[in-house]
Amino acid sequence: MLWIPFTIFAAFMQSLRNAFQKRLSLEVSSTGVTLARFLYASPLAALYLILLYQFGEADAPVFSKGYVGLVLLASLAQIAATVLMVMLFKRRNYAIGVGLAKSEAVIAAVLGALFFSALLSPLAWLGVLIGGVAIWLMANPSSFKAISLSTLITGLGSGLCFALTTLWVREASLLLGLPFLHSAAWVLLSVIVAQTLMLLVWVVWREPETLVALWQRPKLTGLISICSFFGSLGWFTAMSLETVAMVKTLGQVEIIFTLIISAFWFKESLSRRDLIGLVLIVMGALCVILA
Repeated sequence: MLWIPFTIFAAFMQSLRNAFQKRLSLEVSSTGVTLARFLYASPLAALYLILLYQFGEADAPVFSKGYVGLVLLASLAQIAATVLMVMLFKRRNYAIGVGLAKSEAVIAAVLGALFFSALLSPLAWLGVLIGGVAIWLMANPSSFKAISLSTLITGLGSGLCFALTTLWVREASLLLGLPFLHSAAWVLLSVIVAQTLMLLVWVVWREPETLVALWQRPKLTGLISICSFFGSLGWFTAMSLETVAMVKTLGQVEIIFTLIISAFWFKESLSRRDLIGLVLIVMGALCVILA
């Protein structure tokens, strides 16, 4: 059950990061907001890994071709997922954007069962489905027609990319065969470094002005990187212990934190559907914990 506190911690940090990203997206391009997520996270990930080896014994990892491939795939998928989610922030309000992107839990459960041998118990499937219904209710404030097709596709695309990211991250962590904290830390550092290099090359080539914009906003950029690091640390560690679908379904408690931030920071009103969705999220989370 050790994965549960890591998941809740990750969900809280991710809700904070999303709030800061929402603020930064008003002033910086989607690519710039995505880069802010990784820019200062690499030194933190390296420091955390050094501390782990200082206080706990573990072998040095062996990086196979399979591991490198999984890391690169996960890095690209998470970049795409973040860009799509920032695009959602620009189209809909904060809570709806995050809600659509959280379709990842259901997608991860289906893909995990089909392609990654991550089978779930009936009670766990019930939790995943309840969580999916909750997210749909909260992302659809009035009717199906209230959400444009492009917004729906963008949201589901973000959820798909996040789901693939987490599935590939878990596979990479299992390949290392180290203690779960060390495996998660190595994958975290590998992914963050790969993402930072990819985005820096792209931004320098296509959007050099974005680097200036981030440099002029050091507080927001730093807060996003810090929250992203701690959030990813929680997710990666939890997923080294439990299947992605279980972690991501419990991780939907992030929506509770998101709605609180949405109401008190961005002054966005909460509807009756939001309250029903919150109850369903709690029910789904309980099913997953009991499973």
